[in-house]
Amino acid sequence: MERRHFLQGAGIAGILTAGVAPALIHAQETIRWRLASSFPKSLDTIYGAAEEFSNTIKTISGGKFEIQVFAAGELVPAFGVLDAVQQGNIEMAHTAPYYFFGKNEALALDCAVPFGLNARMLNAWMYDGGGHKLLAELYAKYNIVSLPMGNTGAQMGGWYRNEIKSVDDLKGLKIRLGGFAGRVIAKLGGVPQNLPAGEIFQALEKGTLDAAEWVGPYDDLKLGFYKVAPFYYYPGWWEGSAQLTLYINDKKWATLSKEYQEMIRAAASHAHIAMQAKYDARNPQALKQLIANGAKLQRFPKEIMDAAFKARNEVYAELMESNPDWRRIYSEYEKFLRDQYSWFRLADLSYDQYMASVKL
Repeated sequence: MERRHFLQGAGIAGILTAGVAPALIHAQETIRWRLASSFPKSLDTIYGAAEEFSNTIKTISGGKFEIQVFAAGELVPAFGVLDAVQQGNIEMAHTAPYYFFGKNEALALDCAVPFGLNARMLNAWMYDGGGHKLLAELYAKYNIVSLPMGNTGAQMGGWYRNEIKSVDDLKGLKIRLGGFAGRVIAKLGGVPQNLPAGEIFQALEKGTLDAAEWVGPYDDLKLGFYKVAPFYYYPGWWEGSAQLTLYINDKKWATLSKEYQEMIRAAASHAHIAMQAKYDARNPQALKQLIANGAKLQRFPKEIMDAAFKARNEVYAELMESNPDWRRIYSEYEKFLRDQYSWFRLADLSYDQYMASVKL
């Protein structure tokens, strides 16, 4: 059996247990790379995924491949990582691709789009439904090799200074909103702004923002938004899941041996699973603590959800006409979305609805 195929199939645990890593890297050169994160160190979930990845690479390479992780702003600004990798100024980055929708809206399909796939569906599309291949063709234009590396699961709808009872309450609302979901909010009269995590609280506190979303209870508790904007809405219709992605400069990738490339693939998959596991395990207790601290949990009215879905369809129709990359990738994404919900409504959704209705 070829070593590369063994590495693909064995998984991290099997490689370490079998003690084969030294044999794989015995003749490999020692490599030191840098990875720029778009996230602050305080968020041990999102930023932590890059550290998990780095530690795994170091372990399975026997210390011969080391990747130093830099938090947002230490090496590259949070929203500057794509350019830095594309230009070869750094070897790698870990980010949310929808930050770069201004370059190309189709990049958001590698992360989250309003009323899109949930986390399991997105995994299915990326790993077995052709999504990764479609996106690889897009990233080739930016000199980037991409790999999924984390998912938050379904997100919350954010923190608001005042209640949101109708679509009219969104008019003039200054809201921090990631990705091009801001274009949907703008159609409803909102004023979207894209800020990195470290700047959100101060903007809310000063009144520069009227509302802000980040991820969900575990991170939101750390960031303290409940102290200045008590109304906590759900669901985050713009992020039924949000995938984080590892960016690698394609020329640097080409210099790696096949063994090192497969180590990166395996370590990225490990970090991908670990991130969502952390969110799913930690969000419930964090939500209880937020409510105990005075957070006022609210569900978005159906009127708002319906209006947002209608605006989403309008935005997508415009993109189908204006962006060939979007048209090429989203056409396949939409077919997959439709098929997935035809299945999930029979399986997971019906099961979850029942389990949520009974006393446990």
